[in-house]
Amino acid sequence: MKRKLITCYLLLFTAFTFAQEKSLNSPDGKLALTVKLTDGKISYTVLYNNIMMLEDSPLGLISNVGDFSKELSIHSTENNTIDKKYKQDRIKQSTINYEANELTITLYNKEKQQIEVVFRISNNDIGFRYNLPQFGETASCIIEKEITGFNLPEETTTFLSPQATPGIGWKRTKPSYEEEYVPDEPSSTPSKYGQGYTFPSLFHVGNNGWVLVSETGVSSKYCASHLSDGTKEGVYSIAFPQEGENNGFGSTTPAISLPGSTPWRTITISNNLKPIVETTIPFDLVEPLYEPSQEYKYGRSTWSWIMWQDNSMNYDDQVTYIDLAAEMGYEYILMDALWDTQVGYDKIPELIKYAQSKGVDVFLWYNSNGYWNNAPQGPKHKMDNSISRKEEMKWLQSLGVKGLKVDFFGGDKQETMKLYEDILSDANEYGLMIIFHGCTLPRGWERMYPNYIGSEAVLASENLIFNQHFDDMEAYNACLHPFIRNTVGSMEFGPVLLNKRHNRTNDGGTTRKTSDIFQLATAILYQTPVQMFGIAPNNLTDVPAFEIDFMKEVPTTWDETVFIDGYPGKYSVLARRHKDQWYVVGVNAQKEAIKLNVNLPMMAGKDVKLYSDNKKSEPQFSETKIKNSGSVNLTIQPNGGIIITE
Repeated sequence: MKRKLITCYLLLFTAFTFAQEKSLNSPDGKLALTVKLTDGKISYTVLYNNIMMLEDSPLGLISNVGDFSKELSIHSTENNTIDKKYKQDRIKQSTINYEANELTITLYNKEKQQIEVVFRISNNDIGFRYNLPQFGETASCIIEKEITGFNLPEETTTFLSPQATPGIGWKRTKPSYEEEYVPDEPSSTPSKYGQGYTFPSLFHVGNNGWVLVSETGVSSKYCASHLSDGTKEGVYSIAFPQEGENNGFGSTTPAISLPGSTPWRTITISNNLKPIVETTIPFDLVEPLYEPSQEYKYGRSTWSWIMWQDNSMNYDDQVTYIDLAAEMGYEYILMDALWDTQVGYDKIPELIKYAQSKGVDVFLWYNSNGYWNNAPQGPKHKMDNSISRKEEMKWLQSLGVKGLKVDFFGGDKQETMKLYEDILSDANEYGLMIIFHGCTLPRGWERMYPNYIGSEAVLASENLIFNQHFDDMEAYNACLHPFIRNTVGSMEFGPVLLNKRHNRTNDGGTTRKTSDIFQLATAILYQTPVQMFGIAPNNLTDVPAFEIDFMKEVPTTWDETVFIDGYPGKYSVLARRHKDQWYVVGVNAQKEAIKLNVNLPMMAGKDVKLYSDNKKSEPQFSETKIKNSGSVNLTIQPNGGIIITE
């Protein structure tokens, strides 16, 4: 009799446990999400090909109107399918077909207040967020803490960039997402500043695969987040901005109107790096927030500041770079910081008119500053409030300026997110494209804001001028970006520095360690729809003509991106297609040349141009034919590159 009672109890317990679990699979069945409620707490696990990639990971949040982290019960669940086709002209792929399975779990807390957790799972990608209804007459709330975590298996190593302490760095401009990555670091290693890690965050789960964690859909309605330091068990949690960001102004916790939603947390998972590099999940989960006021034109730009620095911001030097843009057939010139005083508000219209007479349009630099750091460059106090901003933008529109590069932001608080959105939405009204610099990571913004172009949020090319260390590490960093930073959003790097020495006369300053072909390859490797290239006027005569010819023809928008081969921090080989033309590029950060056999079906049987380095890192150009099988043997020299194009 006792044995029968035990058997009945076990059956009841099993049924109860089953009732508290809900599973959701990707369309191809390889990615499996299980959500469960245990002792009133909700969590999730993720398997890929039946291998655990995320262990029991917490969910929930705490608000000032209710605690949704404990004593929860499942009220209902609902399943849907998502089939969305859209076009996007500023990311790694122009036509996207997003297919996903959706699960909405409605929970009640002990006060019978409701919260929904919405999961969408596509092949290799998971997105989830929280929805809160209005609670009676309570039409807003503060999210005091997000419990959301990511529990990585014990064998995991990390590729993470630390979140900087607010107010450190040059003129107190950090955090600006410009910290260095540590490759294959043991999980749960404390971060450099003790402030956790920035998105996106890449994890290598032993021999089992890869996990990329980030977020998307962050607007003025929420703050941007990052990851906490990992616990000893390997749990990394959502962390809100720090008190000192934005010079201490604004709340570290987000406020939302009700009904309302949090941003999407995103996870990309695979047993190989191809889905990590090719993911479109930051854009799949969001929608445009407003219509474009006009059709925006993307392209290439010259930029005097990167090589000639502050003193080049004068009328004559800008004419030189306008002429360089015209010679190269480029669409734009960027006139960087200090134009307001060193060219002057009275002379800049004349300079813009000269550029337009040469078929070159203009981007102008602005300091975002109100009060959040001490960055001195002007123009200042033009972008930080709506009155001055709209007045300035109306004037810029009258001159035919096409875009702005806005610099030196203060952090990730909701207050700062609102400033980003206000600049973008106001600029659209005046037909202006926007690039952000000294800034946060973009989070789905290419799709959300039609005039958004790109963000720095990386150790960009300016650091090659400032410090030899970054020249020594240039190839290593280049072999990280396609897998981490640039895979989730447009990256305004300012690539292709063909001077051997980084100064005006090519004979002083820091020394470039990478080859010319490596530099050309970064024009393809780094994705953003308006590229501010670092070429200088002297390059028209002091590098081989085939390099300049390549730079005259290189596109900046892509219809398709395909990962070919690579490992973060070691080497990277990508293929990108612009219209009917394919480009395959590779770069190598290792101390020895690498020999690869790769399959390029998109070029099978075709005549192609080959750009490569010899053993002395000297540039070479030849023409060849790809085998009908598409099989190609590649040799990429250390600190070198390779390019194959039709």
